[in-house]
Amino acid sequence: GQSFRDSSRLSQHRLVHTGEKPFTCTDCGQSFRDSSRLSQHRLVHTGEKPFTCTDCGQSFRDSSRLSQHRLVHTGEKPFTCTDCGQSFRDSSRLSQHRLVHTGEKPFTCTDCGQSFRDSSRLSQHRLVHTGEKPFTCTDCGQSFRDSSRLSQHRLVHTGEKPFTCTDCGQSFRDSSRLSQHRLVH
Repeated sequence: GQSFRDSSRLSQHRLVHTGEKPFTCTDCGQSFRDSSRLSQHRLVHTGEKPFTCTDCGQSFRDSSRLSQHRLVHTGEKPFTCTDCGQSFRDSSRLSQHRLVHTGEKPFTCTDCGQSFRDSSRLSQHRLVHTGEKPFTCTDCGQSFRDSSRLSQHRLVHTGEKPFTCTDCGQSFRDSSRLSQHRLVH
């Protein structure tokens, strides 16, 4: 068994085995094993973010989130994929990446059964079924299902043609038109 310096720590440890959570949030009723976790939770309701990044001033509710954020500034990516060596700032991004290697697609559309590697792609796909087009062009009011289609459409208004033929210099608004043109050469 474990040893403890005083009886209060022993009492606190016993809660691990009993499952008892005697500290309850008066705002939402969620319970915790110890008062420090309740105090940490209370920040959700107060909106207080006492841990501030000295580099950019962004604030966080807890020190672990600040530590995670600090990696943005240091460039450190401590989580490495054992299959391909690609590195990530946090374990959740590594887990997400691992699906590329396993082929697993755990997010499934309840309407059609199509599966996706991540929840954001499923959410994007769901718009096919709802018909929702949340991205609207501020110039003409035309709406699109995703931001990339809106960006592509915006080229109509800007006149920009970012895809250029390396053989003759002719430019196009999208890669498919450039590909079609290349058949000429």
